[in-house]
Amino acid sequence: MNKYTERLYNGIVKENPTFILMLGMCPTLAVTTSAINGVGMGLSTTAVLIMSNLMISLLRKIIPDGVRMPAFIVIVASFVTIIQFLLQGYVQSLYSSLGLYIPLIVVNCIILGRAEGYASKNPVGTSIFDGIGMGLGFTCGLTLIGIFREILGAGQAFGVQILPLADAASGKMGYTPITIFILAPGAFFVLAILVAVMNIIRKRAEEKGKPLPAAQGCLGGDCTSCGNRLCSGHLHSEAKKTES
Repeated sequence: MNKYTERLYNGIVKENPTFILMLGMCPTLAVTTSAINGVGMGLSTTAVLIMSNLMISLLRKIIPDGVRMPAFIVIVASFVTIIQFLLQGYVQSLYSSLGLYIPLIVVNCIILGRAEGYASKNPVGTSIFDGIGMGLGFTCGLTLIGIFREILGAGQAFGVQILPLADAASGKMGYTPITIFILAPGAFFVLAILVAVMNIIRKRAEEKGKPLPAAQGCLGGDCTSCGNRLCSGHLHSEAKKTES
């Protein structure tokens, strides 16, 4: 496995940001009411990841350490603005569905984490593939959650009705949607089920001598791994260290 393939495998499977590292939970839980929304948010984040990794890797020897994080945020924010304008201009329906969560890509732990942890320390080629791998892993995670929620909550997948619905008026038998799955609690239920499945996969991988990384980031309680030094969790942990 060459270094480029390894970066793709790392992002999609070994360190999947949704199911392994547990990063980017805000859009994961909020926008995955449908598979289309999951794909849209995932690909938007992927585009920002690729472009920001490219630019940060190019400038890694120029940006002073003292302003590293502000510089990263400015770079990421610039690309997020471009993506936001493109969605607003050409994919109005998706732009309306994702709403506020498009500009919030700027502070996504995945993007800042890869900028701090990888792109700022590695050459351009591998940084680009790292962005592609992490972005596709995030897209797969969001899409999978969106598909489960859409099927269970509406009997649809990508907006196409795949389970015939029951009609009480005519007595027609069919699927009765479980509407809670397209509401906020449904995101937690589906994520919990998929993470449980991933834990089973992790256990089997450990038995084969190929352990996957443990959950990190916001839900894992490890602020140092996410790279977002401006989030409340990281600032709180830094304050506790100062007090001690």
